[in-house]
Amino acid sequence: MSHFLGNTCPDAELKSHVADGDLLQPTVLRSETERLLKAESSEAFVNNFTDYWLSLKDIRRDEPDARLYPEYRFDDYLIDSLAMETRTFFRYLLEQNLPITALVQTDFIFANDRLARHYDLPPLEGSKLRRVALPANSPYGGLITQGAILKVTANGTTTSPVIRGAWIMERIMGEPPPPPPPSVPAVEPDIRGAKTIRDQLAQHTRDPVCANCHARFDPVGFALENYDIMGAWRNRYRSLGQGEKVTGIDRAGHDYAYFIAGPVDAGGQLRDGRAFQNIRELKQLLVQNPRQMARNFLQQLTVYATGTPVRFSDRPVIESILDQCEAERYRVRDLLLALVQSRIFLGTEPVAAKGSES
Repeated sequence: MSHFLGNTCPDAELKSHVADGDLLQPTVLRSETERLLKAESSEAFVNNFTDYWLSLKDIRRDEPDARLYPEYRFDDYLIDSLAMETRTFFRYLLEQNLPITALVQTDFIFANDRLARHYDLPPLEGSKLRRVALPANSPYGGLITQGAILKVTANGTTTSPVIRGAWIMERIMGEPPPPPPPSVPAVEPDIRGAKTIRDQLAQHTRDPVCANCHARFDPVGFALENYDIMGAWRNRYRSLGQGEKVTGIDRAGHDYAYFIAGPVDAGGQLRDGRAFQNIRELKQLLVQNPRQMARNFLQQLTVYATGTPVRFSDRPVIESILDQCEAERYRVRDLLLALVQSRIFLGTEPVAAKGSES
């Protein structure tokens, strides 16, 4: 448990419960889990779990293309702030025991001075992150529209509805896409601005086999096309070849020139026929499936905590946990606590306290 929640060896208090033989009693186990979640060592859990689950370890994988996005050149402060925002948000979900739907939609974010500018919010002072209420109809809020998530699902030059949509469906909704056929090439967005990514994907999915697969995730990805490679809002794409020319000098003193190209079309239709026009409407559809999100969260925790995939024999246990947490809307800390109490984590059933047997 100490390795799971702190990436460290058991401390004296945990060892004392092991020595007393009462650690597996449900009340003791819950109390110790709560204590470890509040300990300083839990920062390692937050960092490592978000690295694994949300790919935050890849936050610096791709440098922003200075030709198309000169404003992000050498902006390490922004990248660090984006990663910190997501880690702080996840810790807040645990501490406040928020419903699992907060992964998709909240009326607040965590921001500092740089993130306030990035998200076009009222100015803030200082580098410290703080909880900030969002204006009505904000396109932000929740996890899936945070800049860190949108950066790790882009390549530094372009965004792809395929990659972003598949990522959301796998990491948040628990529906990983099947592997693409080896003979089908990937769709590369046209940075010249001659064709939109929607036009390219329409051509790509003329094959019924491709169309059936892409219908699982492309619509979700299209809803995220209003966010650029770093998660800032945009209504039109940028290109290097067509559109309205923009010139200037970046922070390093280099001249730049790019073009404002065609408009973003963020509408789509999910596989079940439900349609949406933008990210706000998509979020309203996704939050209607809280059990699906909670199941995926438990599965992600299981893999991280045990180092093994969810087995067939684990599925009834997970469904039982979901049944327990349903009335309270699948709250994040409740789900984690229930997993620690389960046979999946313990390898056995919790034991009754001495003297409690009838």
